[in-house]
Amino acid sequence: MTAIIKRTTLIVRNMEKSIEFYKGVLGMTKYYDNQITLGGDLLPAGKKGDVTHLTMWKCEDPVIGMIGLLEWIDPVWEAPEITYEVGYGNPVFVAGVESAEDAYEKAKALGCKIRAPLSEAEYPAAKGGIMRVRSVGVFDPDGHFFELNQTL
Repeated sequence: MTAIIKRTTLIVRNMEKSIEFYKGVLGMTKYYDNQITLGGDLLPAGKKGDVTHLTMWKCEDPVIGMIGLLEWIDPVWEAPEITYEVGYGNPVFVAGVESAEDAYEKAKALGCKIRAPLSEAEYPAAKGGIMRVRSVGVFDPDGHFFELNQTL
């Protein structure tokens, strides 16, 4: 059996600011929103009794590709400085968007760090031929990197 990655959960500094990015820039819709008190066994973060706020956001597919946003409410976690770098342990998210230009403008309006402004490129396609994309490289409010691609 092959696993299905249903959701990636990101720890965020400010839920409302993060929601502005995932809803406003990526067009995701809310699937879940609740407070969770940690049991202390499964998640290798926080401790038993910590209270968190978890929201889940979906794209077009109702099951796969969801993003969870997890914020510590009690106690509030002190957040490290954002380095705007990608390295070991840091994901690179690639998302298909209808309009890379619209995503770029919305990300700029939110004050997101733009790594690479709009550009066009060609790549070898998985099943042969060439894939043409218009892309923008942007960091979300917590420093997670997104390559937003519009297929041309």
